[in-house]
Amino acid sequence: MFVLFIGDIVGDEGTRYLVDRLPELRARHTVDLVVANAENSAADGLGMGRVQVEQLLSGGVDVITGGNHSWDSPESVGMLNLPQVVRPANVDPEVPGRGFVHVPVGEEMVTVLNLADGCAMASTKATAGRVGPAYSAWEAADRRGITIVDYHGDHVLEKQIFAHTVDGTAAAVVGTHTHEATDLPRLLPNGTAFVTEVGMTGPDGGVQGFAPANLVNNLRTTGNPFDGPMPTVHRAPMVLGAVLIEIVGGLAAGIQRVR
Repeated sequence: MFVLFIGDIVGDEGTRYLVDRLPELRARHTVDLVVANAENSAADGLGMGRVQVEQLLSGGVDVITGGNHSWDSPESVGMLNLPQVVRPANVDPEVPGRGFVHVPVGEEMVTVLNLADGCAMASTKATAGRVGPAYSAWEAADRRGITIVDYHGDHVLEKQIFAHTVDGTAAAVVGTHTHEATDLPRLLPNGTAFVTEVGMTGPDGGVQGFAPANLVNNLRTTGNPFDGPMPTVHRAPMVLGAVLIEIVGGLAAGIQRVR
């Protein structure tokens, strides 16, 4: 089985870019399952919009994961009710959305589980005071068959420790959130594929896919880049942040970057 995991999709253009490329990517790599983090796919790059989610699901994405921005858009809650969409499992169950989904792929079952670290979730109003330990959510999750984890987090150390803790149980642990791809996807000793950060799918050369102008001006005038006008999505050539994971017998046989 080949699983294509797509890193944080940013804005309308990132969504269209991925949808345009997916048929060729699926064919070239004989992909069986596509998982994409789309918490930044709304038109303004914050949350999930109905139009973008529908484009992704109709364009070849099988499961959508999220993170701290999963609730940002006015349409996000509606999108979180879709059966193909998950958000971090380690938040209070009363928060809209679900933390994992089971997907039949051929004769096998795949569980896609979404987790996040506390630092990534620190400023998320929808989950304030309602974020628990990621590992506890892993232990509590109804994991069936092959398990793919989107670990949405700031801390490299936490991602690496978690991946080694579940090595030999999860088929893959894929880091998201920072948008800055790390170049060392690897197989851990007991068969778990791991990458600290898969990167983003969106406009290159800005600040995590956003135009730097407002952030720079805010920093110069207030000392805080986030105190002032919010940034807009950057306009620049697109970049693909993605990894291809080969799974054999329930665990990973390989992981490589896809450009």
